[in-house]
Amino acid sequence: MNLEEKISKISLQLKNEIINISDYIFSNPELGDKEFLSSKYLVNLLEANGFRIQYPYLEIETAFRAEFGDNDGPKIAFLPEYDALPGYGTNKENAHACGHNWIAAITVGAALVLSRLKDNFKGKIVVIGTPAEETVGRKADMVNRGAFQDIDAVFQMHLSSASSLNSCSLAMDAFEFKFKGKASHAAAAPDEGINALDAVNLTFAGISALRQQLKSDVRIHGIITQGGYAPNIIPDECACRFEVRSEKRSYLNKVSERVKNCAKGAALMTGAKLEISNFENSFDDLRVNKALMEISKKNLEICGIKDFAEIKNSSGSTDLGNVSHVCPTMYGNIGVGDGKTSPHEENFLDYVNSAEAKEKAIMVVQALCCSAIELYENPKILEEAKKELAVSRI
Repeated sequence: MNLEEKISKISLQLKNEIINISDYIFSNPELGDKEFLSSKYLVNLLEANGFRIQYPYLEIETAFRAEFGDNDGPKIAFLPEYDALPGYGTNKENAHACGHNWIAAITVGAALVLSRLKDNFKGKIVVIGTPAEETVGRKADMVNRGAFQDIDAVFQMHLSSASSLNSCSLAMDAFEFKFKGKASHAAAAPDEGINALDAVNLTFAGISALRQQLKSDVRIHGIITQGGYAPNIIPDECACRFEVRSEKRSYLNKVSERVKNCAKGAALMTGAKLEISNFENSFDDLRVNKALMEISKKNLEICGIKDFAEIKNSSGSTDLGNVSHVCPTMYGNIGVGDGKTSPHEENFLDYVNSAEAKEKAIMVVQALCCSAIELYENPKILEEAKKELAVSRI
């Protein structure tokens, strides 16, 4: 029996265990940084299968790191996500409308299968549990704290409306602008007030004018989070939040400075004081490594997933982008459902833990294992992947 046949056999033996991961995470949806049940479930499972555990990890309560193997070869990491989204159903409950239950199943599942095959290769299997992808993006913190410094390659896959390995996500900065003015009666003493809401409105106007001079891949969207309390009182404290995105971090840095200048100009025009802060971590653009993509596509097709679209679409943003700037990263989408419904839509809940999703989960686990073993056995692929990453940094 060759290694591919062993992978197929073991993944089928562990099928129920892998599906149970998806079922458990799906049935216990927890918001970012509150995934106590989900993270503990995954940690217990990995520990029971011989993995060495750090939990919590890097002072993040629901993050963890699990390792199996030796230091005589590459360290290949699989990154489960397990936070849910708020506001679904008639009761507006938490739910895994993005399919993080499935991501947890395929990443931890691949690690479990590989651990059964460890006698066939040298190196280390690493599972890094990454909380709060939907909100603050803890992978960004984990990158900054050195979680991926010793990792040779990272694998993760995601559910979507269509299968694609030519994935792209936008770099993003998330700014909050707080303006401090001076309250006054709007009719009796308007000349004594400093209107913080005017500063907010001028910020929106400035950004709207700025959009004409920006590249077409830029997205800027904002809301007013504090706008005053009564129309007859000049608002003295107002705030707004903006997310600014672009295909490349290098260009986004320039755009972000111009967006902040809009707020600074609004403060200057009104006389309000301005405080600028980030309400979420900044995300880098996603760089899918072509060397890893090639072996992943080959193995996915061998394992039964062949309907890949070649169109490259920019959509949202992910903290996996930060990982892809420091470590060769493979990420792709696996199509599930009617081909029209996308992640975050309520109807996507019908698909993320469906029989189709579970069947494809086993296929993806097999493909991830085959791809990882190619890296363990063939250092030239990893060398190519690392060269590609180095060139992209220039």
